Amino acid sequence: MIVDSALYSGGERHDVTLDDGALGRFRASCAEGDFIWVGLHEPDAGQMAEMARIFGLHHLAVEDAMTPRQRPKVEPYDDMLFVVLKTLWYVDERDEVETGQVAMFIGSDFVVTVRQGAGVELSSVRHDLEDRPHLHGHGPSAVVYSVADRIVDGYEEVAAELETDVDEVEASVFSPQRTQDSQRIYVLKREIAEVRRAVHPLRGPMQRFAVTSYPFLHEASGTFFRDIADHVSRVAEVVDSLDSLLSTAFEAHLARIQVQQNEDMRKISAWVAIAGVCTLVAGIYGMNFVHMPELEWELGYPFALALMVGSSVLLYRLFKRSGWL
Repeated sequence: MIVDSALYSGGERHDVTLDDGALGRFRASCAEGDFIWVGLHEPDAGQMAEMARIFGLHHLAVEDAMTPRQRPKVEPYDDMLFVVLKTLWYVDERDEVETGQVAMFIGSDFVVTVRQGAGVELSSVRHDLEDRPHLHGHGPSAVVYSVADRIVDGYEEVAAELETDVDEVEASVFSPQRTQDSQRIYVLKREIAEVRRAVHPLRGPMQRFAVTSYPFLHEASGTFFRDIADHVSRVAEVVDSLDSLLSTAFEAHLARIQVQQNEDMRKISAWVAIAGVCTLVAGIYGMNFVHMPELEWELGYPFALALMVGSSVLLYRLFKRSGWL
């Protein structure tokens, strides 16, 4: 549906009626820097077709905007610039990263934003922009900067939550208790991969935004885009670092499992040795040969028991001293 549509002229907001002649009427009377911003949330095909007809949107870009699983990208067309950004937010209840999408059609005097999913809402971005009328002179670039800045701020929040999760995993892996962290590590690596797919493709385009090398961008907006590019690079570095830490933690987890298994095998071997001595003595004295002198010895039975107990205690102390038990 259409969430909001407005004309921004002279630092002020004016409601606008969208029809087939709206853009023509606006262009006939607008001043430099004036622009229309139309915001849509999960529009149907009919609504997108209407926007495409009003603003002359390229049909390939319209198809991409209607597909919620696009990768982040920037595509220049003859009369517009098409931008796709992934939105991220962290769900505490499930320790998961959810994704959405914002597509932007940018012209010389209009911006159409299409939001897919329940991620970053753009009404607060619109209100913030309306509270800073000095940015309106940048035209549609002001909208692009404001939307991208809010989305990238969400990346930093998600990265901070993932850092906390990775710290918890590291503490669990190196704790004295026996833990099963492999499943948690796998889930975290999968979530980090989701963040990487949203962040890494933006590094190059944001650098180009910073030097306003794309069409329909105001030259004075480069400073704002440089700030966003810096944040994107910082989040990308954090994501790469977290992925590396998780790989190291997983290797350490496997190494600890192997060490624990070796310790278990040593303990089992020690107890088998202790039981083996008793079995040996009992086996010899249980053969009942006729010419065994101990069979008629009154102290034979206590001697056999004492030999078994004594040898078991001796072996136990030796294994205890060597760390096998």
